[in-house]
Amino acid sequence: MPSAGHVDSPHRPPKTRPSCLVQISADNRKSARRTPRPSALPTTQPEAPGCGPHAPAGPPPPPAAASQPPAWPRCPRPEPAAASAASSFHTCCSGAHATGPAGTMFRNGTNADVAMEGGPSPCKRVKVEAVDPALPLNFDSPDALFESLISPIKTETFFKEYWEQKPLLIQRDDPSLAAYFQSLFQLTDLKNLCRLGMYYGRDINVCRCVNGQKKVLNKGSKVRYLQLRKDFDQKRATIQFHQPQRFKDELWKIQEKLECFFGSLVGSNVYITPSESQGLPPHYDDIEVFILQLEGKKHWRLYQPTVPLARDYNVESEDRIGAPTHEFTLKPGDLLYFPRGTIHQADTPPGLAHSTHVTISTYQNNSWGDFLLDVIPGLLFDTAKKEVKFRTGIPRQLLMQVDDISVATKRLSGFLRTLADRLEGTRDLRSSEMKKDFIRSRLPPYYLGDGSNFSTPGGKFPKLNSRVRLQFKDYIVMTVEADKDTSGKTQEQMVYIYHSLRNKRETHMMFGNENEMAKALGLRFPLSHMDALKQLWSSEIISVKALKLNTDAEKENLVLALWTECLVEAI
Repeated sequence: MPSAGHVDSPHRPPKTRPSCLVQISADNRKSARRTPRPSALPTTQPEAPGCGPHAPAGPPPPPAAASQPPAWPRCPRPEPAAASAASSFHTCCSGAHATGPAGTMFRNGTNADVAMEGGPSPCKRVKVEAVDPALPLNFDSPDALFESLISPIKTETFFKEYWEQKPLLIQRDDPSLAAYFQSLFQLTDLKNLCRLGMYYGRDINVCRCVNGQKKVLNKGSKVRYLQLRKDFDQKRATIQFHQPQRFKDELWKIQEKLECFFGSLVGSNVYITPSESQGLPPHYDDIEVFILQLEGKKHWRLYQPTVPLARDYNVESEDRIGAPTHEFTLKPGDLLYFPRGTIHQADTPPGLAHSTHVTISTYQNNSWGDFLLDVIPGLLFDTAKKEVKFRTGIPRQLLMQVDDISVATKRLSGFLRTLADRLEGTRDLRSSEMKKDFIRSRLPPYYLGDGSNFSTPGGKFPKLNSRVRLQFKDYIVMTVEADKDTSGKTQEQMVYIYHSLRNKRETHMMFGNENEMAKALGLRFPLSHMDALKQLWSSEIISVKALKLNTDAEKENLVLALWTECLVEAI
């Protein structure tokens, strides 16, 4: 689920689409300001590697030894965005039995019963920064953010004409947008970041493109700022900073909203390249890529994909890719999108101090093929319980055959047709692993604080006569899974509610550490609670009494369990 370094993925090549670059230049303005929302937690929001957000590129973190990185550094205090020159955004023209009580919480793999009497005393509500009316991006909702990011292109047009099909270049002459982009990350930020304790491979890569190959210039383990600047200034090396949203609040704010918008992890990498230099050779990635130019200018060349919608990162040689299909230069405030598999390379033109851009990426391992791998096991398991033919044995010695397996393939084709018929008749797909991976790996909601805001609930205590509403719907997933007792034996199916409210921002997209093993947080309920949970999901506000459960006690316990996890509020 999400991008650090340049990484891509392998996919069976679909029909080649025309590599058409649509360039949009800005010469009118359209206000994107919205009335600031009150200081309340957001209820809506939306990463991949290579150019984008998934796993850090370059060598793995240093082995455990004296040089092993210490605990993750604490994020610096929020930094105010740079003052905008203008307040408008310059747009471009042209009934089961549970193994535990209803509402059992599970944290880090352990269960903790919800206190059903009294409950914790309400604490102060989370304080959220009010929307700055001068910001050139609209953070009112995930949809609003994305549309302001790609303005003047409409979201519907983008997905119909560009997404997974062809590149899109949006060039905008908007001083306020350029200033805002520059505030996201600058070369001068590196000095303070290095003081927090950055490590090669994990946080930073230093590299150059030499004779069509990527040459990594990392020095030892811990990054020393003076050495980093020496490599940058004297060796003309590119500095690649992995997942800056861990430290830069505005990127956190943008990326967690985009994770809500895409329903997929959204990562980022920053690339700082000195004048007349190139950091990476021609390559393609396995993520959907959005490039935001922050400082200086970057000269880009795009090429026809050799593997459309690729599932892997791969370097391509100059003699294989031919002439570029598109060539242009990005300046601050510009945005470039291209689909996974698009071959690309970029360099900083002469006469400039340096170029800085951030690659925001998403949709790694998020294809129909990946989804099938996730849902087919559950569908097959359920079908085998009801269809006796799925439980009959395979032909004798089938596993020993080498040549003639035609009988087996014919039978398998019949089984697949049965699965397809059953799939068309089902309303619920048991996609659990992709959902859990997304929810446990994604960013927490953007807020100002250290995360303790979501450790205890706040507001009024919900009772039977209360009216309630679901909070943070964009940060919750619901699955149906077979429960297991302490011995590992499968029990009845349960409804699981997972959420990301207490995820760790500082480990976002940093695979290979404790975050990779993190357990999804949430609650589990008997299957009989499914209809009531769907009521809460689909209703703006609902009375606790109206929930579709047999007893008042079940209704109160359901709402209390959700309230304890900060997932509902009493109106």
